[in-house]
Amino acid sequence: MPLPTFQDVQRAAVLLTGIAHNTPIHTSRQLNEISRATVFLKCENFQRVGAFKFRGAYNAVAHLQSDKPVIALSSGNHAQGIALASQLLGKDAHIVMPEPINPVKRAAVQGYGGIVHIPGNPQEAESFSQDLARDVQGEWIEAFNDPHVIAGQGTAALELLGQVNDLDVLLGPIGGGGLLSGTCLATHGVNPKIQVYACEPAGALDAMYSVKENRIVPQDNPQTIAEGLRTSVGTLTLPILREHLAGFFVVEEQEIGKAMRFIYERMKLIIEPASAVAVAPLLRQEPDLQNKRVGVIISGGNVDLSQYFNRLQGKPQ
Repeated sequence: MPLPTFQDVQRAAVLLTGIAHNTPIHTSRQLNEISRATVFLKCENFQRVGAFKFRGAYNAVAHLQSDKPVIALSSGNHAQGIALASQLLGKDAHIVMPEPINPVKRAAVQGYGGIVHIPGNPQEAESFSQDLARDVQGEWIEAFNDPHVIAGQGTAALELLGQVNDLDVLLGPIGGGGLLSGTCLATHGVNPKIQVYACEPAGALDAMYSVKENRIVPQDNPQTIAEGLRTSVGTLTLPILREHLAGFFVVEEQEIGKAMRFIYERMKLIIEPASAVAVAPLLRQEPDLQNKRVGVIISGGNVDLSQYFNRLQGKPQ
């Protein structure tokens, strides 16, 4: 399977025009003061389905050459993106969602018309998905290791670079690497001098080792609240990341919570833990970011707030 290119990102941007939201840039004087940088948040939490994943999902579904059902394996934002993209393009979507499932994301998938399948054994989710694809004669779309998905995700950075001039650095969270590899292609297609850093939880630290060792280091029992970053990189994302990344910032769990709280209290934005991973290096005043113009991809905002609202209403937790 060929690697996607900057031209693929540009074509995806044309395809997504008028379909994906042109998401806003938010800034904060307090964030600038704390980080000693000038920071621009690209708010994909305002994207359709509440996350950047819609971009890649729509681009991939739109490139399918048949009317067969679409099959995806995801408990997160990819599931929502595929469900909505399939609905918009008139296709059936079967989504395999292994436990644990964020109830907000499951409800959204079903609201977009996706048919949810829950495997009895989460460890067998992949084989369950393959059996399902055969049973319904569907077409499989990977969550990140797909050239059309990668190109679609890269449109967020391409859009950011059209909104903000003269960035020095771009930060994004990394799980499977679809967002960051697309970001690398878009960023260096526009300006090769911009440094792209991957931000990864210490409890799910496989991408950094994969890039260093030039092999896919399997994700072994990830321990992080950032549920969207628990996957390993893929055969397409790894070579792109190795070629383009300036480095990694490793983020501890307490830093993720601190960043979420800061963005909520100071900027009034709801962001997912995965998004907070990309904010944390700024709050700890990373030397490589100081006195720089820094763009941050806020990847999504699908947070389950049911316990909070139940507490407000006096309901049992």
